[in-house]
Amino acid sequence: MIGIFGGTFDPVHYGHIKTAFSVKQALNLSQLRFIPNRMPPHRAQPWLSVEQRLQLLRAALKDYPDVIIDERELDRHGPSYMVDTLASLKQEFPQEALCLVIGLDAFFGITRWFKWRALFDLCHLVVIDRPGFDRASIAQQFDAADYAFLQQRMTCDVNTLTARDSGRILLQSVPQLDISSTMIRDNLSHEELMVQWMPEPVYKKLRGFINDDR
Repeated sequence: MIGIFGGTFDPVHYGHIKTAFSVKQALNLSQLRFIPNRMPPHRAQPWLSVEQRLQLLRAALKDYPDVIIDERELDRHGPSYMVDTLASLKQEFPQEALCLVIGLDAFFGITRWFKWRALFDLCHLVVIDRPGFDRASIAQQFDAADYAFLQQRMTCDVNTLTARDSGRILLQSVPQLDISSTMIRDNLSHEELMVQWMPEPVYKKLRGFINDDR
């Protein structure tokens, strides 16, 4: 199985990195792909440029040769729709099951994604815990028809993912790190916090970008 970890990474931090590796280990993934997006369709445009975000991601993952930084969304113009990305990956790896890793917060908004039901023809969804969001409230986030569609696919048993190539929703527990890119942007001058929240080479490169813009 191939793990897909997408996002703006604006900037990348330990909440991204450690969560992704926890999932890789728990699911025994054969491959883990970080996929930075160019133009997120469901949120504000990134603070950092495409090239800056890519440089920071490379710095964060340079000591992890078994991880792939997949640039296909950066190379594609227009909104970065995950359904298009998964379709291209499926063409490239037709024999591999794809596992799209998203936070519970993003899952609560999944019905607003472009062609969201088509995702389940292409991948399994791995929904990870996020601070401040409760699995017990899942049913309350969707209308009855959408919840019925989703609920029948949900499981907490990772072994069910190997029975088919796509269509399941794994609710996966991971160590929760209360770190966000917004917190980092708001505390850039506090180096003692920054080196707890992101690898030091990433912080130094980020500070360089900021100084260059002044």
